[in-house]
Amino acid sequence: MLGAAAAPSYRRRVVARHQRVREGHTLRTSVWLVRHGQTQLNRARRYQSHSDSPLTAYGLLQTSALALRLRPLPFGVALVSPTARTRLAADAILARRNGVSVRHDPAWAEASHGRWEGLTYREVLARYPDEARARWAAGLNGRAEGGESLAEVYARVTEAWQALLRDHPGGRVLVVTHATPIQLVLCHCFGLAPSRHWQWRVDQGSVTCLDVYPSGAIVRMVNEVPPLPGKRPSEGA
Repeated sequence: MLGAAAAPSYRRRVVARHQRVREGHTLRTSVWLVRHGQTQLNRARRYQSHSDSPLTAYGLLQTSALALRLRPLPFGVALVSPTARTRLAADAILARRNGVSVRHDPAWAEASHGRWEGLTYREVLARYPDEARARWAAGLNGRAEGGESLAEVYARVTEAWQALLRDHPGGRVLVVTHATPIQLVLCHCFGLAPSRHWQWRVDQGSVTCLDVYPSGAIVRMVNEVPPLPGKRPSEGA
């Protein structure tokens, strides 16, 4: 029980908090970042960015699992990387929903691999050994011919992230994208250099969620992989 003297002070704090919420100062923006299901190129361990590769049977099950996991959540807006695999995931998640604004946004695309697209790393080393050595030696600024550097991807993803928070304050936003953009968002939010993006594991068919306040981001989950339909959680891949 609050004492008589403390009660008015408590009420004032509650009123002030509600006023701040109304003014938008403590709005929480919940951002749900989803990686698409497995494709044929993923299974073959080939570089894939803009290429449209069919989902495997496993990838289709992952897509169904994502839809089941996120079904209870009322999204107001969805930002979707413009590839077939991400559009399929977004369509499954948003099926039978009304009033969701969907935008296909190239800012959320995977890092472009240039002429390495569709190759395995072994094939890259066989065809472009000097280019491969130069790319890794250059760190953030290294790139395959015709592709993007990690520094360039980081710049476009962080710009897209800031635009999301600016344009949808207090909303629940679905972002259907790829591993590298999700990893770079996590680096950005938690003060890690983009070169350490590999320390965030982001599996195919996974969900990552951040609740973002003006003071910073809180992790709700990272790399949650929903169990496949018909399997108990312990049986998941």
